[in-house]
Amino acid sequence: MSKRTILLFGASGLIGRFLTDDLRARGFRVVGVARRLSPAQQMSALDIELPILILDAAALARVLSEHAVDVVVNCLGVLQDGPGSDTNAVHRDFVARLLQAIGDSGRAIRLVHISIPGVVEADRTAFATTKRDAERLIAASGIPHAILRPGFVVAPSAYGGSAMLRALAALPLDLPDKEMATLFQPVAVEDIAATIAWLAARDIDDTSLKAVSWDLMQAEPVTMAGVIKQFRHAFGTATWRRLVMPAFLLDLGAKIGDFANHLGWMPPLRSTAIAELRRGVTGDPSAWIVATGIAPKTLAETIGRHPASIQDKWFARLFLAKALIFASLVAFWIVSGFIALFVSYRAAAGILSAHNFSPALVDPITIGTSLMDMSIGVLIAFRRTAAIGLVAGIVASLGYMVGAAILTPDLWIEPLGALVKTGPAIVLMLVALLTLDNR
Repeated sequence: MSKRTILLFGASGLIGRFLTDDLRARGFRVVGVARRLSPAQQMSALDIELPILILDAAALARVLSEHAVDVVVNCLGVLQDGPGSDTNAVHRDFVARLLQAIGDSGRAIRLVHISIPGVVEADRTAFATTKRDAERLIAASGIPHAILRPGFVVAPSAYGGSAMLRALAALPLDLPDKEMATLFQPVAVEDIAATIAWLAARDIDDTSLKAVSWDLMQAEPVTMAGVIKQFRHAFGTATWRRLVMPAFLLDLGAKIGDFANHLGWMPPLRSTAIAELRRGVTGDPSAWIVATGIAPKTLAETIGRHPASIQDKWFARLFLAKALIFASLVAFWIVSGFIALFVSYRAAAGILSAHNFSPALVDPITIGTSLMDMSIGVLIAFRRTAAIGLVAGIVASLGYMVGAAILTPDLWIEPLGALVKTGPAIVLMLVALLTLDNR
């Protein structure tokens, strides 16, 4: 068999990145496509960035022909609508254009589509309904296809919900009892890769594989508490006493997450995530196991093979703290600027007057620095401009410290130590800058 070419959409995601690398190691020629790839993800000349969501069917057909594609794997997905994330555009509209492109390409191509498990009647969110719309389009297309519905995916890396479960395992915190009792059937990402490799090796004319839909997951269901428990064994925290989060706090966190989503962030705790969590992750993997002969790895085999490394522990412990870091920095800059401008303007201006600043400069400097502080907070609040805001905050803080040392050195020894406390604030902004990446 000649080396077959796989075109994989979503090569920057949790599943897509692993599949791209794993399938290459298995001997396939894999073209990894994503809207954006981090520098660390550009491992090969075949890792390419394309404006996937604005490519029409003709452009997609050209991509398929240019790379002589035999198998297309679609791993694209977004959890919730927000800036740069449209569930309809990603899950349904793109699939419609992709199906047309495959039909127009003149090539015999198998489509492998990553979807979600569960019964249609339980679909309540835009995430689930648009995923199911895509399945219906694929089933009606007549194109050779395999719809794969993985359970809760356990991978070496972590993102979104899988990262949140690791954080819960590393901290003395539990979700409410009802959520912890939800059924979760996990699957090792290696089993997804093995399934796609098995499909890619099959002849396109194999009628038994012309249209299949499989649930990929461990056969024995476990609860979410069971999944977290296995992570806790790996983290060495299984014997810790836990605080149980009240249900109202979980719902409040989801609403805060929805607000952060509108600012461009993608927190794991959002209303869609909670709705899908409460629905559970279950299915019937028997058809998949019989057809492929793959024995799904158990949760213990997937997570329990090695104890967590120090980088695993640091990531898990800092994952939830990251949100607190950014929220506190936003509040620090906006509130401090607001107080100086509106609440204690006379006192703020009086500091400059007391140090012999020209009266003509007192008001402009007080107003300008206050507006600058609030602007820095706003920049940090939006994901797209957060890095600019953090760098600006560090520069501004250093400027305040140097300026005070030259013009008002006595402020360094004032009783409340306001300038001394600027040093830790700079360190916190540096930490935020270093943890800004999501992938």
